[in-house]
Amino acid sequence: MFPLRDHNPSGRTPYVVYLLMAANIAVFLYAISTYTSDRSMAGFYYTYGIIPREITYGGSFGSLFTSMFLHAGFMHLAGNMLFLWIFGDNLEDEMGHLPFLGFYLIAGIGAGLLHVMAAPMSVVPTVGASGAIAGVMGGYLLMFPKARIDILLILIIYFRVFSIPAFIMLGLWFVIQFVGGLGSDPDTGGVAYWAHAGGFVVGMGLCIPLWIKRGGPDFWSRTRGLPPHPENQYEHSPTRVPRIPRRVNAGRKNPGPWGK
Repeated sequence: MFPLRDHNPSGRTPYVVYLLMAANIAVFLYAISTYTSDRSMAGFYYTYGIIPREITYGGSFGSLFTSMFLHAGFMHLAGNMLFLWIFGDNLEDEMGHLPFLGFYLIAGIGAGLLHVMAAPMSVVPTVGASGAIAGVMGGYLLMFPKARIDILLILIIYFRVFSIPAFIMLGLWFVIQFVGGLGSDPDTGGVAYWAHAGGFVVGMGLCIPLWIKRGGPDFWSRTRGLPPHPENQYEHSPTRVPRIPRRVNAGRKNPGPWGK
């Protein structure tokens, strides 16, 4: 299930979102063009990524910032930039440019610290903007819980684009991260589930003052959880899935179920 776009237009140009996307892409291109071996690339990640053990013992706090601009591969970068593009412009529109930049960086640092708390002795470097972008998603959920999100659902050969409210898509995403964190060992690397879940909670918490300023529950009552302006309207064409005819073999009995 991949988000493609939302129906929530922004009223101003999201310069900070553009700046953050450009910075992430530039750092990624620099890394893959400069470090030509796995060994040199690993050294780059160990220098600028989060090493929980080092932070636990009082060092390398700058990596909480630098790690937000590093990515482990093209798909890692592309996925993060897609989520930032979809959800970031609306929060920047609500907060203003500089407040949104501060919000993004604080959410990313908070996500990194929560990851360190989950695996304080880990020596596996953690990189990616996912924690900060999870904060953006948490803030988006608080401000626009019923904004429609277009998602692409892929089930083997079934492809379908349809719209669902933000609270379903973002709520499901958060549950997946939380459950993933409970079932993973952060000391061994892989997906930093607790950074994702933690960033989401931090971002939602940081957005509470803005939500209250807009009226809190009254804001939801006025907007019914929808964007406080006309939504973009898109049309979805039905997905055609070829039907495969069932073949019947004459003279052959239908086999029974597998036994054990």
